[in-house]
Amino acid sequence: MFRIIPAVDLKEGKVVRLRQGKEGEVTFSAEDPVGVAKNWIAKGARILHVIDLDGAFHGKLKHEKIIAEIISLGAEVQVGGGIRNFETAERLLKLGAKRVILGTIAVERVEEVRDFAKKWAGRVMIAVDVREGKVAVKGWKETTFLQPLDFIKLYEDLDVSFLYTNVDVEGLVSGINREAMGFLTLLNRPFYVAGGISSLDDIAFVRSLGAAGVILGSALYTGKIKLEDALKLEV
Repeated sequence: MFRIIPAVDLKEGKVVRLRQGKEGEVTFSAEDPVGVAKNWIAKGARILHVIDLDGAFHGKLKHEKIIAEIISLGAEVQVGGGIRNFETAERLLKLGAKRVILGTIAVERVEEVRDFAKKWAGRVMIAVDVREGKVAVKGWKETTFLQPLDFIKLYEDLDVSFLYTNVDVEGLVSGINREAMGFLTLLNRPFYVAGGISSLDDIAFVRSLGAAGVILGSALYTGKIKLEDALKLEV
């Protein structure tokens, strides 16, 4: 099942969009995160992608109350950003998050994340954040030497999903880098794609790769893509 998933990125209590994930480069801001989430659900979204950007930048979840309110709205919610310990991840899952997104911790503590993913089968999403062809961590501020496919192989034997984000084009609303995404067809687990998606054609291309879903952020908030139109591409 291919899903269209609006992003609700949280920073200082607001919904924001950032240019290439850079902390100071806000391109959009809205005051009422729960209201924004309600709006996307009312328009037909079945899944929301909620990221605590302050958590991602500073290593500790900052918006747990707002996240809990969004979860309580009844749509499926996947949560990430600053989940750097298993207590926080487990707490979010028990709150009702459908999936927790693990990035930095999945690079730094592989065996422990593998154990956690076995305990919470089907509820862990591994973030594959890629900058200039290598996996990025710590709110995308640091780039590792890891190739995306090598990183994915550390977890592909488990019941997890993957979230591929091309940081180079994130928030630019300039289109996706199609050439960089070819390796995704090699995956044998559900995967989702984020970063740079700015047209219905981009969405159709991601779907053609076999993705389980696509995350829409800046293109929705700037009106470049209307959610109602994108939802017609769900199958």
